[in-house]
Amino acid sequence: MIPDKAPGEEVLHASGDLKKQAHIPSFEKYKELYIRSVESPEEFWGDVAKDFFWKTKYTGKFLDYNFDVTKGEIFVKCMEGATTNICYNVLDRNVHERKLGDKMAFYWLGNEPGDEKTVTYRELLQQVCKFANVLKSQDLTLMCDRVSIYMPMVVELVVAMLACARIGAVHSIVFAGFSAESLCERIMDSQCCILITADGFYRGNKLISLKLIADEALQKCRDKSFTVEKCIMLKHLTKEDEASSGSLSPPAKRTCPDLQVPWNPEVDLCWHSLFGGASEECEPVWCDSEDPLFILYTSGSTGKPKGVLHTVSGYMLYTAATFKMVFDYHSDDVYWCTADIGWITGHSYITYGPLANGATSVLFEGLPTYPDVSRMWEIVDKYHVSKFYTAPTAIRLLMKYGSEPVQKYKRTSLKILGTVGEPINPEAWQWYYSVVGEKRCPVVDTFWQTETGGHVMTPLPAATPMKPGSATFPFFGVVPAILNESGEELEGPSEGYLVFKQPWPGVMRTVYGNHERFETIYFKKFPGYYVTGDGCRRDKDGYYWITGRIDDMLNVSGHLLSTAEVESALVEHEAVAEAAVVGRPHPVKGESLYCFVTLNDGINYNQKLEAELKKQVREKIGAIATPDYIQNAPGLPKTRSGKIMRRVLRKIACNEQDLGDVSTLADSSVIEQLFENRCCTTV
Repeated sequence: MIPDKAPGEEVLHASGDLKKQAHIPSFEKYKELYIRSVESPEEFWGDVAKDFFWKTKYTGKFLDYNFDVTKGEIFVKCMEGATTNICYNVLDRNVHERKLGDKMAFYWLGNEPGDEKTVTYRELLQQVCKFANVLKSQDLTLMCDRVSIYMPMVVELVVAMLACARIGAVHSIVFAGFSAESLCERIMDSQCCILITADGFYRGNKLISLKLIADEALQKCRDKSFTVEKCIMLKHLTKEDEASSGSLSPPAKRTCPDLQVPWNPEVDLCWHSLFGGASEECEPVWCDSEDPLFILYTSGSTGKPKGVLHTVSGYMLYTAATFKMVFDYHSDDVYWCTADIGWITGHSYITYGPLANGATSVLFEGLPTYPDVSRMWEIVDKYHVSKFYTAPTAIRLLMKYGSEPVQKYKRTSLKILGTVGEPINPEAWQWYYSVVGEKRCPVVDTFWQTETGGHVMTPLPAATPMKPGSATFPFFGVVPAILNESGEELEGPSEGYLVFKQPWPGVMRTVYGNHERFETIYFKKFPGYYVTGDGCRRDKDGYYWITGRIDDMLNVSGHLLSTAEVESALVEHEAVAEAAVVGRPHPVKGESLYCFVTLNDGINYNQKLEAELKKQVREKIGAIATPDYIQNAPGLPKTRSGKIMRRVLRKIACNEQDLGDVSTLADSSVIEQLFENRCCTTV
């Protein structure tokens, strides 16, 4: 699996200066540690665990599991019997044991330039303890232990999630770009009894009235006979006396005093009022190693989002280790991950991983192109960012503007660049490496999923010779394989299904409330393996290349979207009889949504209907799922058994005339009509 030596051609290498101080300085060292992590996981991860506080030690196996559905229930258990608290380990340990209380935890930057704040580890600990006491005052653990969080990228979002972790409550963060319907669905599935939100925020020039959306979601919950007991709201855009608020983030520089903020005194509570009387002392609740830490929803191929559940100890160890080694973190680094905390990247590599290492991070509320396309590089220079982690979508977007906006700034502080969210095409990789990093910064092209908890395939910056566009090799403890359709392992250069043969500490434990679904999605297709749902190619040097989703999922701007979920939103419109959604390559977003709709008899397709359909999808799922193309399709290509041939639709969307074998089509005449009706431009 791992080649005997690093390849000598077609690769790029880190500089000698980087190798001198690196945690993993060579490919030989990587190979040595990798073998140890696979053959002696208890010894390998035991060394990682020594950096953390354990109230009690584990009593059984370090890692116990079953990946084979034919041998019983699927399970993964890490350090069973141990007790700890992840909030204590990322805050108290850093403040009291490592004496990092005065070190910056976050440089917070708002949407508007000049809207900024610094937060030390001691200040963050104090605020987390205060908000933990606020949650306890709401009898949270007596009613239930699950909290939904729907907030912009403010420090209070980190405070809320860590406060939950401190008292043993389970947080379920919903990306603030999702619709009321999506928020309602996630609240009800996880049975949350408290919602934490904000009045609103700006994304560039666009105002998002978050409390209005949250209230609509709560009403939808009530309409479905589910009541959320309390909603705590942070004043972010409306004025608040900062001196009395106890809030870490100042009111946004671009305020909106006239923002409509509905208020229901029976449900709504003001974050700032609750903070006033809260104590700064709050003892952590010592949690069992396999206690739930959080639920985070990711799109499912059936259309119903999956509540991915991660547990305390394994997730803590894995995010801490991957952050330290993949970004080669050192105490003087300033790290910036541009993701949103509403996604797994923000959980693992803005909050838990960096804080577990005592890192200083940039927390950014804005957009990479607002107020101009140099915003990112201005921030890099201002805060001397050394480790920078962003999405291929953002890179491709900035590529459109050329190198001049980048080269206006020095960027001499940068040492390592990273990518996340989707496979990066070699052209974007080369631009990132050559223009942004000036050919001196290794690029860590990380592959992982919400389900994996942290990086599973990734270069290590000083150790791994890089191939542009390749995720290279597995992280420690991860054992990949490539299978064919029959479930046979392929050796050497090959292409097929990417699977993993054994667990690592940070892998998900179940789909919340539906373990059968967990087993069906990830383990039933190939018993004995965790199935990623991604295709993969291994080259002659043993490098792994992720080729994209194999199931009915699309990767749009680094976010997974279910085709079934979008199709379901479209057919809810009274004019639509049937819908099929496929991906079409997009120069910036990676994939775009191309939708085929068959209308009911007597309905004419026009721009008004098109606008209604786009609005319907936005309201049901969120703006991220807005269709790029909608095509009128009087008929869809189906097999004689009635199955839609999406392979053919993908070809039509891309205007590829070679459709392959279409002998199983029930009615081949629909093909010509679909080509005639093709969308040539974005709707």
